Amino acid sequence: MADQSKSNQGAPPGALPQIPMDPSTRLDAWWWLVAIVVGLVLIMVIFWPKPYLDIIEFVLDGIAVSISVTVSSFVLVLFAGLLGGLGRLSKNPIVYGIATLYVELIRGIPLLVQLIWWYFAFPVLMQNLGDSLNIEFLARYQANPIAMAIIGMVFCYGAYMSEIYRAGIQSIPKGQTEAARSLGMNYIQSMRYVILPQAVRVILPPVGNEFIALLKDSSLVSVVAVTDLTRRAREYMSTHFNPIETWNLVALLYLVMTLLSARVVGALERQTRIER
Repeated sequence: MADQSKSNQGAPPGALPQIPMDPSTRLDAWWWLVAIVVGLVLIMVIFWPKPYLDIIEFVLDGIAVSISVTVSSFVLVLFAGLLGGLGRLSKNPIVYGIATLYVELIRGIPLLVQLIWWYFAFPVLMQNLGDSLNIEFLARYQANPIAMAIIGMVFCYGAYMSEIYRAGIQSIPKGQTEAARSLGMNYIQSMRYVILPQAVRVILPPVGNEFIALLKDSSLVSVVAVTDLTRRAREYMSTHFNPIETWNLVALLYLVMTLLSARVVGALERQTRIER
């Protein structure tokens, strides 16, 4: 109320009091960039339907695959990162050692190499295991491209997400944990009801960045027979021999998706921001 009275000082007599706007309700100023990119795509499609409209119609199913693979992977990455982050904070040396080994090994291998390993090497490993153990379904195992792509991305990004969770949990003062334990909560309850809700607000910006990076890196799944946006664009280009138009439009489509994701993340940050 004191802030409101200060804002109304100097107002003419009889004027209505001015209520300060909540920052969480303000429109993100960078939506103009989204509008420009979307407008550019619309101009290309309207004025040059050949080939731009044809390209969009051809890659439309690939866009759906890219989004579904990204969202599915990200949901699993959140759980994998939480387990890895808690493991990195565990006082049990075995749990801590396994979590640390996972993070250090996976972060040192490029995502493209991991995707290729899961799609080409993992099935052979399962088939050899099935032959040695005389297990028929393992001996005939065939990899599903989308499933292997999701597994590869979850394993890779789960390592990075583990460090984000660890840093977020460690940023919460220890007094919060001590207060929760003094109320009779055990370790799991204090994490669930006290520490993690506060840590989520802290880690939301880097988590949003990881989602955007995951969306861009989803283009790598095209090398393991997943018909995503990038693979469909390659198929169109190889048929019509117009690389400039194809890749210009595909770049703009990826830009639209990443910019929209960034705006959503920014809105979530403003909604969950803690005033200091």
